[in-house]
Amino acid sequence: MDLRIFTEPQQGATYDTLLTVAKATEELGFDAFFRSDHYLRMGSVDGLPGPTDAWITLAGLARETKRIRLGTLMTAGTFRLPGVLAIQVAQVDQMSGGRIELGLGTGWFEEEHKAYGIPFPKEKFARLEEQLEIVTGLWSTELGKTYDFHGTYYDLTDSPALPKPAQEKIPVLVGGHGPTRTPRLAAKYADEFNMPFASVEDSERQFGRVRAAAEEAGRKGDDLTYSNALVVCVGRDDQEVARRAAAIGREVDELKLNGLAGSPAEVVDKIGRYTEVGASRIYLQVLDLDDLDHLELISSQVQSQLS
Repeated sequence: MDLRIFTEPQQGATYDTLLTVAKATEELGFDAFFRSDHYLRMGSVDGLPGPTDAWITLAGLARETKRIRLGTLMTAGTFRLPGVLAIQVAQVDQMSGGRIELGLGTGWFEEEHKAYGIPFPKEKFARLEEQLEIVTGLWSTELGKTYDFHGTYYDLTDSPALPKPAQEKIPVLVGGHGPTRTPRLAAKYADEFNMPFASVEDSERQFGRVRAAAEEAGRKGDDLTYSNALVVCVGRDDQEVARRAAAIGREVDELKLNGLAGSPAEVVDKIGRYTEVGASRIYLQVLDLDDLDHLELISSQVQSQLS
């Protein structure tokens, strides 16, 4: 089981804070550092000092880390033209020495689009499919050849399809709860399918749908990696769990129901239940980025039992 650290910087974090967490992620033996792609806070937090851009952040971290994988859950398809996104991600992959992964989704948070003047199209899913086709198509075009795409939403003619990533193939993540279109999209384009903030039972059903869609598309179900994203709140005792829950404005019982919360033994046991239904990777949503002791505890008493 791979454990990855997943952050939500729109809730309030500077680049320096993210760098500190990324370096701790690397030093403590976690597999990867991922971040969300949002420009507006959610809920009652003030979000200060304001948003940071996902790919600018990852470009910086690419030069200041050495081992961990870096990526997004999920890059919002509404924020970037696919040709530009392909250039950005390939460049950051080069900067990292080949450690980048791209999670790409439709974009869903209408208020942040209004706040920063970003168009919020009605038909987002069909756009996402074209975006995935273009980004992966640009990267896979042979050197010296050009790439063309003529779709409903995007039109590319004689693209040199440059630059190329450092990796032969950047892993692409697709995720979500949709019962039909999402599994089909994952089966066609994804290396990993991520089920965000879902129960063991719902994850098992969705993983099954993705496996079936992959086989229908001519792939093996096991060609994809299956993962979950879950909020994490671990403590050595009940008081420490309660303190950490209060720090992120959540209730312990709710966190235990909907995430990974409690003692290290409780969290290891629940991760085991996700493993049984096919997950081999967990993105730990860490909401208090100043609590590095939390990461150390997870590393020493949770991750150590899973490796």
